[in-house]
Amino acid sequence: MKILIIGNEDRYRKYMPDLEIIRQITMVFCPRGASDEELLEAAWDADAISIDPVARLSGNVIRQMPKLKIIQSEGVGFNGIDCQTAKEKGIYVCNCKGANAGAVAEQAILLMLALLRSIITGDRLEREGRQMEMKERLMYEGIAELGDCKIGLIGLGDIAKAAAKRLLPFECEIFYYDKSRAPQELEEEYHVSYMELDKMISTCDIISLHCPVTPETVGMVNAEFLSKMKTTAYLINTARGDIVDNQALYDAVVMGEIRGVGLDTVYPEPTTRDNVLLNLPEECKERIIFSPHIGGITTSFFRRAHVLNWGNVETALNGKRPQHIVNGL
Repeated sequence: MKILIIGNEDRYRKYMPDLEIIRQITMVFCPRGASDEELLEAAWDADAISIDPVARLSGNVIRQMPKLKIIQSEGVGFNGIDCQTAKEKGIYVCNCKGANAGAVAEQAILLMLALLRSIITGDRLEREGRQMEMKERLMYEGIAELGDCKIGLIGLGDIAKAAAKRLLPFECEIFYYDKSRAPQELEEEYHVSYMELDKMISTCDIISLHCPVTPETVGMVNAEFLSKMKTTAYLINTARGDIVDNQALYDAVVMGEIRGVGLDTVYPEPTTRDNVLLNLPEECKERIIFSPHIGGITTSFFRRAHVLNWGNVETALNGKRPQHIVNGL
């Protein structure tokens, strides 16, 4: 048996669990960004693929791998994989649903607090010896505590639930919007209240994105969406950069339509220096706080995910149905 691993070899080896399947299978590594030709030359006869969630896997490659039974995302993302072609070929595409929920929820809350406390500007001015200037300014302008805020979660999947659980001790009001309303017992368990999207956008002090990338959500945070937010509100994105229209967000920040933004994900990835969001006017630059898509990449996550990855591969290669299938098989 053979597995093609598309991603960083050192990372995969570091988190490799002690499982029998690993001793039975031949591993072939290709870096993220390898061409179709390179992937096929390396392992056209692979039985399984494990893939970095940011990497791409085309239908052209999938169609030319006759023994392939499973494509396993190392993480939660899978939008770089041609899932439709895999489905047509009867190949499972799976992810690690929920494995990084707590980690990403922590990152979302970190960005909320960093914005409320002006952490980037404060750090800079402190280093410049301007502590009292910043302190006096904030005493006059005011600092909102997280517990004073209405939090709106768009999506109520694993990460949003984990965020709601962690927000509860801050004593915020927590609202959510999803395509369908959750059962009452789930709302009570996570202390969340359902709110229609337009009302949430215009009511909440912090809007946090927790929805997947679908044709309906790509570019969802556009000029119309942002114009409905309060001018004192903040936007958090720890989901995917594709959900946000970069130019519309740039315009909203520059025009003061929203107060600030916290982004762990930016489209396209990897983020390049010419991205419009990295080129705000000087007076607006610190109204966006960036983190380099690290919300879900904790050590604990990788340990959990790699056990699941290899377990799924073993299950599929034994002719059984793996967990967390995302391509409708």
